[in-house]
Amino acid sequence: MLGRMGRPGLIGLAARTAVVAGTATAVSGGIASHQANKANQAAEAQAWEAQQQQAAMNAAAAQAVAAQQAAAPAPQATAGGGSDLMAQLNQLAQLHAQGILSDEEFAAGKAKLLA
Repeated sequence: MLGRMGRPGLIGLAARTAVVAGTATAVSGGIASHQANKANQAAEAQAWEAQQQQAAMNAAAAQAVAAQQAAAPAPQATAGGGSDLMAQLNQLAQLHAQGILSDEEFAAGKAKLLA
């Protein structure tokens, strides 16, 4: 018995449609997965760059504070004593408020002045 010639039957058409639909779904799923991976890699790269920039800014701020502290003369004890200390504490507070000093750096500077 020979196969049917001409147009495919209903079952053959349904099978062909299923194969085409399955292939299209697999291809689009692969493309979506590839695009999601690329987006994740770009986001990770951007986060890493931001982290490196923040670290560089923190290092520059720490160097600026160290240079400022090294350039500033040692506080002298005076009979009045309080106004110079208050000025230095206010300066530390301003640097902390501007974000130049971290909480830990501010606490260390304050402890050094009050010691």
